[in-house]
Amino acid sequence: MPADKEMPATIRRSPAKARETWGKTHDSAVEQYGEGERAHRTAFASLKHSFEKVGDRWQAKKKGPSDPGAAARGKPARERDYETFGGVDYYGHTKAELYDRAKDLGVPGRAKMDKADLARAIARKQR
Repeated sequence: MPADKEMPATIRRSPAKARETWGKTHDSAVEQYGEGERAHRTAFASLKHSFEKVGDRWQAKKKGPSDPGAAARGKPARERDYETFGGVDYYGHTKAELYDRAKDLGVPGRAKMDKADLARAIARKQR
């Protein structure tokens, strides 16, 4: 199975359901599109409907897209005309919740950031 070789470390450290979701979607995308970036983007988009990146692993969340990238379909998805926020659940958290996470991570300047800036800063810290 190609997903076993291609699975990123953050997913390997995640719950079995996250690994299974990413792996099945990745393998299906490889069959349809071939190996490469498109298969990875498809697998991450699927993963982000049920999981969000917290620290160095993915954790379960309420179902639904977590950011404009996970919600993108059709031409915008193909042209990457969206922002992904690095796996942070932008739609599933309030600004206050993102602020608290940024505070825990020690993000400087968080008091002046809007919700999108907080999500970007959290994603950078979690890399």
